Parts: sequence; structure tokens; C-alpha cells
Amino acid sequence: MPGVITRGRTPSTQASDRPVAVIDVGSNSIRLVVYEAARRISTPVFNEKVLCGLGRGLDSTKRLHPGGVVMALDALQRFAVLTDAMGVDNVIVIATAAVREAEDGAEFVTAVEQKCGLKVRPIPGEEEARLSALGVLSAVPDADGLVGDLGGASFEVVRLDKGRFQEQATLPIGPIRLANRENLDEASALEIIDANLAKLDWLKKARGKTFYAVGGAWRAMARIHMNLTDYPLLVTHHYEISGKRASRFSESVSRGDRKKLGKFYSGVSKKRIGTLPFAALLMNRLIEKSGVSKIVISAYGLREGCLFDRLPETTKAEDPLIDACRNLAWMTGRATADGEALFHWMAPAFPEETKRENRLRRAACLLADLEWSEHPDYRGEHALLRILRYPMVGVDHPGRAYMGLAVASRHAQVRPRLYERVLNPLLDDAEARRARATGLAMRLGYTLSGGVISLLEQTLIRRDGNELVFELPKSANVLVGDVVQRRFRSLARMLECTPRFLFVEKQQDVTAAAALA
Repeated sequence: MPGVITRGRTPSTQASDRPVAVIDVGSNSIRLVVYEAARRISTPVFNEKVLCGLGRGLDSTKRLHPGGVVMALDALQRFAVLTDAMGVDNVIVIATAAVREAEDGAEFVTAVEQKCGLKVRPIPGEEEARLSALGVLSAVPDADGLVGDLGGASFEVVRLDKGRFQEQATLPIGPIRLANRENLDEASALEIIDANLAKLDWLKKARGKTFYAVGGAWRAMARIHMNLTDYPLLVTHHYEISGKRASRFSESVSRGDRKKLGKFYSGVSKKRIGTLPFAALLMNRLIEKSGVSKIVISAYGLREGCLFDRLPETTKAEDPLIDACRNLAWMTGRATADGEALFHWMAPAFPEETKRENRLRRAACLLADLEWSEHPDYRGEHALLRILRYPMVGVDHPGRAYMGLAVASRHAQVRPRLYERVLNPLLDDAEARRARATGLAMRLGYTLSGGVISLLEQTLIRRDGNELVFELPKSANVLVGDVVQRRFRSLARMLECTPRFLFVEKQQDVTAAAALA
């Protein structure tokens, strides 16, 4: 059947332009995610989860739950039909703790293949840990600290040293497994958790670094913390909490303090709430024993790691943020837009920017034309909110705000209420000013050239001490009307510079100056 998802060419390096699917058979749920293609940043086009409870009672019976097996086979049969209808010819099916531990796990795998036509690969705990960490690295290439993937039955943990794999382990302390034990109170659960964590004497090597938390239970905790603090975004990926605040918060959740936190549980399923105290107890002890300084929630984990593991090394090395912005621009921008050219053109006006600011400016320039088709009165606001909420990786929440403010400022001033509600909690004054300057430089470039890059390349904008100099060939003076002059002066004020126009005799002079800048 022909594929119905593929778009064709995109500007990124691709392993495949065909859709690909990952089915994760877990201890509590089975999830199907269909991706548009196997790419550096793969866009999900279908995502469905079925709560089967395969691992219920596993510790006592050593077998998969009979009712869960029936539900799982029905769900997998449906997933097989759906992926076939979508034209997906590459379906990766992995099974984790419940299937690999159960005495009848092999029997279940055979039944899935016979009834559904899907080949299931039960993966060892160490492989699950590696793939989960790979998923985090696909979104945060320089991740430094611990990756912890908390499933229903097991906890996989990996230590990373600036993106490089170090020690790893799998532990049988998933929150559903603990919740299913009879008469297990907090003290008994703590004994089990401590006994398992005591085996990992290398946890303390992550002191002062980051814990990247993967798994639905910890995403649910993040959502509760967002509600509790009235956080301006509802994007759990890359949500950060300091180690001290996370420790205090997880202690409250571990005690099941619903009277105090109950109204903040909005958006968390009732089935999930019962297991959260055990997940919170584990987080609290992990912070204490490892000494990590902050928690970062990662929506990328095992499934994304499965895809990332199969990509060519050259594709893996690409910047995930730049790749995501390039693809978004390709899908939504005009054919004449050229964010890379815009980025390089304005660079001499930002000689003192940090590596982080340079990267965010580049990403923003790629998205400069994101809202070209919207109503002019709403382009700025739409750009800001879209960038804040887009499923983007490789950037933290303040970075999202920086990019959003930059692209919004390319169209108009941001309304005070959005500053107060969304931007002020995420950006300090200096960062906001730099982002607005990036947007004003974009605005100047588009006003001068109308998006025709060949016109823009005849000019040069650069810093010269306290002056912002705009060099153009004398033949281009007709382009410098009142609007261009006003927008150049606005940019100079934002950069705290004096504006100066400089008209030169030949175009080559501008080109040579650009090469030296």
C-alpha cells in the first residue's frame, strides 16, 4: 500500500523518507508511535497508548497477567492494521521488563507474531537503559549527569559524562511493581529502594550535575509542579527544577499529601496518581544519594533512542535544534526565505554574543518567516506562542522564550500582558533585550530587501565601537527610504549604539568589508 504520511524532500540529511513506527510493550502500557520518517528529529504523526497491565502480579505469579495478555494481543492486532494502512513498512516492536522476566514471556512473543504478524524483540535491561539514554542524547547531545527511565516494573539508570556513556544498571523498583505489593507502606518501600540504589556506588559521581528524568510518572510529577508554581508553559520536555526544590516537592508527593496538592493534580490520570508516591520516593532518594543539582524532564527516551540508534553517524552529529527549525521553516515558510543568509548577514552587528546566543539567533533566523501567511496584526503574537509550544528539542525553556521573542519582534512589539505572563518568568532584561535586537535586525533585513537575498548581500551591517554602521553601495541608496531608516535607528537604540549610514562606491567594497567583519 502506498505511504500516506511522507511529504517528500526536506532539507535535512535523511536516513529514510518513509514512515517508521515504534511499538513499546511495557509492563503497564503498550504504546504505538508512528513517525513521519527516520530523521535526526523525527516528527510523530500518530501516538496511541493502551493500558494493558501485563506486569500485574508478576512478582507473585512469575507470569504475565492473563487479562493483560488478552488486551495486549487485541491492541497489537489493531496497531498492525493501522501501521499497514499508513504505509509503514518498518515497524520496530520492543518489549521491556514484564515480557523479559515472565516465565511465559516467550509464549507471548510467539502469540504476537502468529496473531498480529509483528516480530517482538524483548530487550535486556542494560539495552533498555542504553536506548533510553540515547533518546535523551538525541535531544540533549551534551547531557551530563544521570539518565533515569522509570517504567512500571523497572528503573533504568545511566551515567553520562558530557554525552559519553559511563556506568549503567537496571533495577526492579518500578512504581507499579511496588504499588502491587500487598501492605507495602512508605518505610518498607524505602527499604527496597535504598537496597537497590546501594548497589550503584557510582551515583555520587554525578554530584552537582543533572538528572534527566524519563517516564510517564515523572512527567506527571512535573505537570503537578507546573500547576503548583503557576508556570507559564505546559511543555514538560526540558522542564527544570533545582535539586533542592525537587527534593522538597517529591517528599510531599511521596507522602500522598492530596489535601495540600490535590487541586494541582489537574491533567494527571487517576490510574497514575496511585503510583506517584513511589515514583516520588525514588526521586527523593536518588537526589539525596547522587547529589545532582537539578532535574530536567525529558520527553525523549526509549522509543526515540530506538530510532536514533539506527541513524548514520553524520546524521546523529547534527544539531537537533537547528535541524528542527530548518524543517519547520521548510514546511511553513516562503520559498524565498533564507534564514541562514539572514543569520550571517546580521552577525557583524553582534560581535560579543556568547555561543548560546549565537545558536539561538541562528535558530530564530531560520524561523523568521514562520508566520508570513498570518494576518499582519497577529503575526508577532502567533510566532511567540507557536515557538513556545512547538514540540522542539535541543533547547531549554528560556531558549524557547528567546527565540519566540526574537521572531515576534521581527513583526511587532510584544504586548505587555504576554511579557508579564510568559516572558518575564523565563528571561532576564539583558536576554530579552538581546532577543529583541535579533528580531529588529531581521525586520530591517526583510524591510530592506523584501526577502530577496541578492539585495541583502549587497549591504553590510556592523559594529564599530559605539556605532552601528550600515554600509551600502551608492547605487542602492534608493532602497533606503524612511521606513528603512526608522528601523535601522530602532535596532541601533536596542544595541545602545549610534546609527550611521555609509555609502560606498562599489559593491565589491561591501563584499570585502563583510569578509573582514
